[in-house]
Amino acid sequence: MSNRPSGVTRRPIAPLEVARLAVPGGSVPVHAAFSPTGRVLTYLYSEPGTLDQRLYALELDVPGSAPVEIPVGRVPVGEVGAVGGSGLGEQGERRASALSLEEQLRRERAREVAQGVTVATWAAEADALVVPQPDGIYVVTGVEADPRRPSKRLVVPAADGPIAAARISPDGTKLAVVRAGDLEVVATVTGSAPALRLTATGTEGLTNGCAEFVAQEEMGRADGLWWSPDSAWLAYTEVDERRIPPLRIVHQGLDAVGPDAEEVHRYPFAGMENARVRLGVVSARGGRTVWMDTGDPSSYLARVDWTRAGGLVAQVESRDQKTLRVVLLDPESGASSTLLVEDAPRYINLHDDYRALAGGRWLWSSERSGYRHLEVRSSSGGLLATLTEGDWQVDAVEAVDEDAGTVYFSGTRDGATKRHLYAVPLAGGQIRRLTTEPGTHVVTVGPRAGAFVDRFAALDCPPVVRVRSLADCSAIATLHDRRDERIDELGLLPPRIVELEAEDGTVLHGLYYAPDPPGDEPPPLAVAVYGGPHVQLVRDDWAPTVAMRAQALRRLGVAVLVVDNRGGARRGVAFEQAVWRDLGHLEVADQVAGVRWAAEQGLCDPQRVAVYGWSYGGYLALSCLAKAPDVFRAAVAGAPVTDWSGYDTHYTERYMGTPEDNAAGYAAASVLEHVGSIVGDLLVVHGLVDEHVHFRHTPRLVHRLVAAGKDHRLLCFPEERHLPRRLEDRAFMEERVIEWLVGAVGGARP
Repeated sequence: MSNRPSGVTRRPIAPLEVARLAVPGGSVPVHAAFSPTGRVLTYLYSEPGTLDQRLYALELDVPGSAPVEIPVGRVPVGEVGAVGGSGLGEQGERRASALSLEEQLRRERAREVAQGVTVATWAAEADALVVPQPDGIYVVTGVEADPRRPSKRLVVPAADGPIAAARISPDGTKLAVVRAGDLEVVATVTGSAPALRLTATGTEGLTNGCAEFVAQEEMGRADGLWWSPDSAWLAYTEVDERRIPPLRIVHQGLDAVGPDAEEVHRYPFAGMENARVRLGVVSARGGRTVWMDTGDPSSYLARVDWTRAGGLVAQVESRDQKTLRVVLLDPESGASSTLLVEDAPRYINLHDDYRALAGGRWLWSSERSGYRHLEVRSSSGGLLATLTEGDWQVDAVEAVDEDAGTVYFSGTRDGATKRHLYAVPLAGGQIRRLTTEPGTHVVTVGPRAGAFVDRFAALDCPPVVRVRSLADCSAIATLHDRRDERIDELGLLPPRIVELEAEDGTVLHGLYYAPDPPGDEPPPLAVAVYGGPHVQLVRDDWAPTVAMRAQALRRLGVAVLVVDNRGGARRGVAFEQAVWRDLGHLEVADQVAGVRWAAEQGLCDPQRVAVYGWSYGGYLALSCLAKAPDVFRAAVAGAPVTDWSGYDTHYTERYMGTPEDNAAGYAAASVLEHVGSIVGDLLVVHGLVDEHVHFRHTPRLVHRLVAAGKDHRLLCFPEERHLPRRLEDRAFMEERVIEWLVGAVGGARP
C-alpha cells in the first residue's frame, strides 16, 4: 500500500522546488535556549516558511501563555524570500551582501543560510540577550522579567568597523568584541564609558579573540574568547597566521578588479605551516596579559573552559592528533599541570562533553572502549566512575543537573539510525530513556526549568517541536506542529532504510528511494554519496525524505540509493577509522557493494548507474567513476577535493597523516592519479570563490582530464562559495544536474 496523500498526481518536481529553502517541513524553531532561571524559553522561528528568522520568547511558568516576538533590527518578512519564500530573493540577497566579510565567513563555517535573527545568546546569569544584526550588536534586557516589554540597545554599531566576534559576560554588564584584530570590552548599560581596548597587537595575519580557520571549520571550536564565571577576566586566543602564505581568491564574476575584487586568506595546507595559537588571560578592566603554558606550540588548542574555582582547563591536541592532553592552567601565573592524557593508535575525535562539577570533579567522555562513553574524574584527573558502556555511543552531553545528581545525554543506545535523550545518575547507575517516539530527537535541556525542548522527526514524520517535562516527558507547550502544505502538494514519500553487507561482512545501512511511479523493469540508479568521516546520511529523520534531488530523480523513473560506507559516523571507532591513511578505497568498495546488492534485489539495472555528491561526496563520486568504471557510467562531482595535499591540515592529517609521511597513501587517494581510468560521463560543479574547498581543485582535475583526452563538462558559479546561496544559482544547478543524470542513465526526461 502507498502512503501517498489522496488526490496527488505524480508530476515531475521542478528544479525551483528542488532548490527552494527552507525544504518542505524544514521551517521549524531552532536555537532554543532557556533563560538563566529557566522561566523563559527563547528560540528563532520563521513562521511563514521563509528564511527570515525572528526571535520569540515563551513564559514557561504561565500556563497557556503564547509565544511573544522580540523585534530586533530586522526587515519586514515580506522583503525577504521573494519568489514565494523560496530563497533569499532580491531583497534578501542585498541584505546578505551587506554583511561584513567576517560575518559571511562565519556563516560559511556554521553552514548558516538563514536571514533575520541568526543568533541570540543569553548571559549565563543575567536577564540579558546578545543579538548580532547587520547594523551591529544589540543587547536585549528584561525578557525574563516580561517578554512583552523588553529593552534593546545597539551596543556596538557596525558603522564603527566590522565585528568579528561578540560575547556577553555572565553578569550581562559587559560585551567583549573583536574589531580590527583586537579585543575590546564595552559596557551594555546606557550612558556608560566608551569601549576599552584590551589588546593592541592586531594586524594583518595576527588577531586576538578569534578562532583560527581550522578551529572553526574542522575542530568544532567557533570561539576564541571566554569570560570567567565572575565576569572579571577574559581568556582569549592570539592567532598568528603570518607563517602561512597568503592565498588570494579573485571574484571573477564582479565588474571590479584589483583589491576590491579579491579576498586574502591564510589557508594551512596539509603538511604545511599552521597558525600559531597562544592562550592568554587579561582583566576586563585592562592590563597585562598572562600567557598560559599549553606546551608544544605546534599543538592544537582544541577546547577551553573555566572551572568553578576560577582556573582554566584546556584540551591540547598534538599535531598528529594521536594525543590529547587535558591541562589545568593558573590564570595568574600561566602555570600548567596535566590532569589527563588520552592516546590513540590512529587519531582522537574531539568532543564538547567536558563539564566542571562541584569539588573540582569533572564530567568527561572517551572512545577508549571503541565507543564514546561518559565518566566522572576527580580534581586530579583520576577515574571516579564510568557512567555508560556498551556497543553504542554517546552523541553529546545535553546537560548536567548536580542538584538532582543527573546527567542528560543523547546517544545511539536504541539503534545507530536513531537518536534519543537519556538520563543517568551522576554517581552511576541505571540509564533511563526519556524520549519515546522512534526516530530522531534533537533536544535542548534546561534543568532549572525542569524541561527540555524536543525536536522530533522520522522518515515518515515532519519535525514536531514541543517543550516537555524532564520528570515524565509530558508536553508542556507545542512550538511547532504544522504540516507544510508542500509535502502533500509534491506527494513526497519517504525512502526506506535497508541493510546490506560490505565485502568483509560489515553491516552497512542504506536508504532506497524507489521510482515513483514504479515501472515494470529494474530502474536506472543514481547513488547519492557523501562518505566522509563524521557524517551520517542514513538515519530515521525527516532530512532524507526532503532530499529533494533524490525525490526529483525518483519522479523521473530513476531509483536513488544512499549507503553509509565505512568511515562514517555513529558506528564506533573501528567502523569510522577503517579508512585511516587510505581515503577513497573502502568508501568506493562499499558503494559498489550497495549497487550490487540493489541489482541482486532487482531494485536497479546494473548497466545504468550514476553517482553524485558534494564536497567529500564530490571527491567520492570522482573516485567511484575512476576506481569502479565497470559499475558507474556517469558522475556529478560538486565542489570536489581532487588531491588531499590541497586540503587543510587538521582534517586531512587526521585521516591521512602528512604528504611527507604517507606519500603512497596520498597518491593512491588522489583523483588526479586515476584520471586515466575514467570512461564514464563526468559533470563537475564548483563555485569560484569557494574558500573551503578551493576552486583550484577543479582546474587541476580539468588539466589532467584534457591531458588524458577525457571528455567532461564543467558548471561554474563565479560568485558562489562552498554552498550555493543564491536561489537562481541553485535552481539553475539543479536543472542541469538532474537533466545530466537522467540523460546519463536513461530515465524519463524532465
